[in-house]
Amino acid sequence: MDRPQSPPNKLWFLKHIRLFDGISPSEMQEMEKITRMEEVKKRQPLYLPGDPSSNVYLLKKGRVKIASTAPSGKEVTFDILEPGEVFGELEVLEDAPRSTSAEALDDALICVIPRRDFDQYLAMHPNVTVKLTKLIGLRLKKIQSRIEDLVFRDVPARLAHLLSELSKSDGVAEKQGVRLKVKLTHQEMANLIGCSRETVSATMGQ
Repeated sequence: MDRPQSPPNKLWFLKHIRLFDGISPSEMQEMEKITRMEEVKKRQPLYLPGDPSSNVYLLKKGRVKIASTAPSGKEVTFDILEPGEVFGELEVLEDAPRSTSAEALDDALICVIPRRDFDQYLAMHPNVTVKLTKLIGLRLKKIQSRIEDLVFRDVPARLAHLLSELSKSDGVAEKQGVRLKVKLTHQEMANLIGCSRETVSATMGQ
């Protein structure tokens, strides 16, 4: 009789985080020692604007939405993170309070790194600091692209650009076309491109 498989441990999960691609086993073990795993329920906030930046987070399972609320009360979504991403690091590096919110869109599994431990780890491992800087640069480039969309493109063009980005990062080629692995509701897409859910639904139906 086959034994039931054990769930993957924390070290296994860490090896699937983009930030740690290519680091040595000893560096990985050091990171494993300073992280703790937490289960997060769907719609549970991880932090809100103005909160102290006490931790850096690694997403193991599920999705996390990074967003902000405009003075009008309208939510603006900056990114929807998939497993393998690091988040919450920018304000930690800047020694600033949270400027955005992070909310689990699904039941999620995360690793939490206390701020002091994260700072010490980066100081001891400059190669990881370089990788983190590159990841932050790519994220800022994505946000800049979204801002340009809002300024220069109409809704159909913004939606087409979003779907094109998703097909490149999360698409699987099939006979009928490209299937997106990431699952976004029309409301989530609307928050990403700055329009209403009804507009996205109407545009998708054309």
